Amino acid sequence: MKKLIKEKYGRIAETGGSCCNGFQPCCGGEVWELMKKIGYDEKDLEEVPVDAVLGLGCGNPVIFALLRKGETVLDLGCGAGIDCFVAAKKVGAGGRVIGVDMTPEMIERARENARKGGFSNVEFRLGEIENLPVDDCYVDVIISNCVINLSPDKDRVFREAFRVLKPGGRLVISDTVLLRELPENVKRSVDAYVGCVAGALKKQEYLEAIRKAGFQDVRVIMEALFPVEKVIRDPDLVRKAEGTVASITVWAVKPH
Repeated sequence: MKKLIKEKYGRIAETGGSCCNGFQPCCGGEVWELMKKIGYDEKDLEEVPVDAVLGLGCGNPVIFALLRKGETVLDLGCGAGIDCFVAAKKVGAGGRVIGVDMTPEMIERARENARKGGFSNVEFRLGEIENLPVDDCYVDVIISNCVINLSPDKDRVFREAFRVLKPGGRLVISDTVLLRELPENVKRSVDAYVGCVAGALKKQEYLEAIRKAGFQDVRVIMEALFPVEKVIRDPDLVRKAEGTVASITVWAVKPH
């Protein structure tokens, strides 16, 4: 499954954006409107490299992260870097943003975007979110946008996030979760998995995995139904999966 994910997202990195995680390229205007619908400010979009806007998220964790000047931010599954660049503006020249992604093509595209945009306080590292290439207690804030659902070992992802956060650090992630069990044929769909549906946990299981890693003050700060029709091609599967998936943004804190 990881190989399939790398291939799919590698193709997106090379060919351009996609609509709401579906893998059909769409025009820039459509992606732009999608990004505004899921919480991005038009001013933020205007200040990031255009090639970083791929339409792959399910929320905007940056606006809830309460970023301050001088902080160090880590983005899990950074893609082409959009959230890194938005965060970089907020932490300023004295801050730092690190993006981690397992897809070499995405890292290459993100680094090129940083170069073109003159973002000297952003760096991108190739790696897996289950094994973060980041030192212990190193970052102030962790963000992630519709990526952790793709991991086969979500418990390990949250343990790694806990490890690299400083005491008192914040975790703010947008992701997909299940409101009820998916039909078996949807669970087995490759499109549904790579499209951030079939690999999702039930909402309470997801929140409990964060708590189990050691985080406190775990709470959902935004929730909306996820449009499964954008990522599943089979109309019958769409009908069966309708209303089962939500996109949520979660806040949590590593205790002092």
